Amino acid sequence: MPKAPVNHVSLEYDVLGDPRHPAIVLIRGLGTQMIEWPREFLQALIEADLSVVIFDNRDAGMSSQCEADYPLAAMAADVVGLLDHCGIQRAHIFGISLGGMVAQLVGVEYPQRVNCLFSVMSSSGNPQVPTVAPGMLPYLIETAEGREAVIELSVRNRALFGSPAYPESEGERRRQAAAAYDRCYNPAGTTRQMRAATADGSRVERLRQITAPTLVIHGEDDPLVSVEAGRDTARHIPGAKLHTIQGMGHNIPAGLAAPLADRVTEFIRANSG
Repeated sequence: MPKAPVNHVSLEYDVLGDPRHPAIVLIRGLGTQMIEWPREFLQALIEADLSVVIFDNRDAGMSSQCEADYPLAAMAADVVGLLDHCGIQRAHIFGISLGGMVAQLVGVEYPQRVNCLFSVMSSSGNPQVPTVAPGMLPYLIETAEGREAVIELSVRNRALFGSPAYPESEGERRRQAAAAYDRCYNPAGTTRQMRAATADGSRVERLRQITAPTLVIHGEDDPLVSVEAGRDTARHIPGAKLHTIQGMGHNIPAGLAAPLADRVTEFIRANSG
């Protein structure tokens, strides 16, 4: 995979589809890697004549592991640096979970680089809005030691946080967990990403500055980031549309990949011209 030197870090990335087509940049969530995008989702975007840019955030995957803390705004600057490296002037920006927070900051701080903005299974950081479902917090902070134990914990959490109407088999969850662990296991990086998100605080006032057409997507059965957080995000972005999905949790399962890509591309077409 190529590397992009940006903002004092190196990002591993890939560009899928025809680079002459309009670009969409996909931003992963907390501690996850670009190999975890469902193939069905990527393929559907490519078939919709989009050039799909995927990458590992700093402190995840094969991108730079940092030694010191950094603000969430630095991760937004990484995205824009990657656009510069790829020679892309404007792109659609799509982020999930923590990546949705990063996408929001790209929309706030770099409006001239954003065509359409997608904040998915994410939040505004509003402290008045509940996020994690009761009983889920202990699972979030639980840790494990050693490859097999870490994979077992990930297999369990993928089921807990997943989409109840679109369950993945244990075999598929285990394959994903093992692939992620074997490519890069960096719990310290995940902790730094979490600190960046926490320190960023509420984005409610900043979200009012977003000018890009915005679609907020959220699962109605998300146990990790409540659907109320998605509704709150949409309320604070001028003109934002909200699309909630029954039976969707805190992931993009294969069964939802194509319908989700369709909703994204419909929004892009409706706001192009």
